[in-house]
Amino acid sequence: MQAQKAEGTRDLIGAEMRAWQKMQQIAAGVFEPFGFKPIETPAIEQVDVFVHGIGQSTDVVRKEMFRVFSGANLERVFTEGTDTKLKPKQRLALRPEGTAGVVRAVAEHSMLYDGGKRLYYMGPMFRHERPQRGRYRQFHQIGAEALGFPGAEVDAELILLACALWRDLGLQNVRLELNSLGQPDERKAHRAALIGYLEHHTDALDEEARRRLHSNPLRILDTKNPAMQSIVEAAPRLIDFLGEASLSHFNAVKAILDANGVSWRVNPRLVRGMDYYNLTVFEFVTDQLGSQGTICGGGRYDYLVEQIGGKAAPAVGWALGVERVLELLKEQGGAIPPVCPDVYAVIPDMTTLPIAITTLERLRGHGVRVQMHGAPVSGEGMGSMKSQFKKADASGARYALVFGSDELARGVVLCKSLRDGSGMQTEHRLDSVSEWASALQFSR
Repeated sequence: MQAQKAEGTRDLIGAEMRAWQKMQQIAAGVFEPFGFKPIETPAIEQVDVFVHGIGQSTDVVRKEMFRVFSGANLERVFTEGTDTKLKPKQRLALRPEGTAGVVRAVAEHSMLYDGGKRLYYMGPMFRHERPQRGRYRQFHQIGAEALGFPGAEVDAELILLACALWRDLGLQNVRLELNSLGQPDERKAHRAALIGYLEHHTDALDEEARRRLHSNPLRILDTKNPAMQSIVEAAPRLIDFLGEASLSHFNAVKAILDANGVSWRVNPRLVRGMDYYNLTVFEFVTDQLGSQGTICGGGRYDYLVEQIGGKAAPAVGWALGVERVLELLKEQGGAIPPVCPDVYAVIPDMTTLPIAITTLERLRGHGVRVQMHGAPVSGEGMGSMKSQFKKADASGARYALVFGSDELARGVVLCKSLRDGSGMQTEHRLDSVSEWASALQFSR
């Protein structure tokens, strides 16, 4: 049989891989000025990290999480039909999102003992979802988490951080939606009112809503079922149950965004899919990717550190889907340009290889991206000049360096422009590479 990738996954190759790497580079360049430091957590965590962190009743835990078993544990699960008899450390899952793992690491290593931490991560996540445009079963997230900070100013800072990333990526037409989920006691009062209201409209609820009615009624509010829209529009609003402190926090976030020229709208139906949120929640959404328009979402989660076993600490964060952001960039005609070499080496004569490679190594030592032409067939030379220049042009390089025998005899190399349409040719001395190397670089 022909080996194939698993459904809902993809190979990152060529231009797609370069775009992903470039986005990582741009994101890191945005995080650092805000004082965020990188963190990397395992792709495999104990199931309880997500059960206690995300929530037992969430779709992510119930339906979408990939469980991991190996060896005797796998046989035991098959035999018994359940994993309930396994020890917690034997019950593993591929991470479906990044926040819970980061919080587990912060708690396990007591990272907040000397004050709050601003952290960011990048990496693959795994969910058993229906594959669709920009959504895969293995996908990539970039996320930012600020832990140990209770103030509304940090909520706003996280939103401003995302806005800075959109600016540096050249992303347009993304709108910010806000809501406040208040505190647990406020949410409890709203929950009771919401259940009471929905129980009077059970005939209008779909099967999924009826299942969630008593386990997670808040999620019914963000249903996409057109037949239920009038019901959820008239449902009790959580924001009407917020006390003075929660409203003050929310108003402070909005005031900071206003002061920085960030447009927003309150969406009272915005609840997010994880149980760990309180107070501010937000999403950046677009209309250019169909019904699944959220490209970034997050909010405050002041109780998650304690839920996962750490000392109670406030926190706020967000995560974006890399594939969806890149898809949106492509839709807007602003796809991240590929990383191209500065220079392509054209080598007419195999005898010039030693000095050519030496020169290329010196250029690399000065930060120049160099691609060396390779022989198409072993033992048969480097190919014709025409074919080499064709390869040089296809590489995207700014210049071709031609290591001709006549030029080398004079101690120079020929440099030909490939991108400005002039085809201008200049000569550079081989004994002074440091003097002309920087002139070959694309602007970084």
